[in-house]
Amino acid sequence: MQTLNEIVIASHNQGKIREIRDLLEPLGVRIFSAVDLDLEEPEETEGSFAGNARLKALAAARSTGKPALSDDSGLAVDALDGAPGIYSARWASVPLVEGGGRDFTMAMWRVWDQIKDAKSPKTAGFICALCLAFPNGDTEVYEGKVEGEIIWPPRGQKGFGYDPIFLARGDARTFAEIDPAEKHAKSHRADAFNKFLNARFPS
Repeated sequence: MQTLNEIVIASHNQGKIREIRDLLEPLGVRIFSAVDLDLEEPEETEGSFAGNARLKALAAARSTGKPALSDDSGLAVDALDGAPGIYSARWASVPLVEGGGRDFTMAMWRVWDQIKDAKSPKTAGFICALCLAFPNGDTEVYEGKVEGEIIWPPRGQKGFGYDPIFLARGDARTFAEIDPAEKHAKSHRADAFNKFLNARFPS
């Protein structure tokens, strides 16, 4: 098994970088991000979370010569047949703004507008595929999920993306209302990351 003394977080999303960095730091590995290394962000052309995570991690590993860890994740709403799913970030895209950009307030309104009159429960899940890639092309994928429901109006300022409208099963506060450490312990990313830890850093 190849050793991990350093890892590139293959993401340009500052929220994801912060969460993954927080999860990696206790492992004692040297951490870089795609932003730190000024890496280009590859186009996500795959049809699954695992496929897109693998694509991004491989691009970073081959560009830097270092192991890379990439996350592809999103919100899957049951009443929308799993949408926005792998297109979660694209639902927030603002192409008419100079240089593009993302507006998750708009994206949350878009989700709610499509399900507010649905007779079925407003159940949803956050899904994460975490891929570890090496410069030689080897990859490992770990998948995680957390179940919950969509609530309205959005609540909380501590999260990012769709966190303000997601209430995990059994919780009274959204992902944007709880402290990052609490979210790290129960999120879809934490589920995938725990599988990565068990495989790579067994106790």
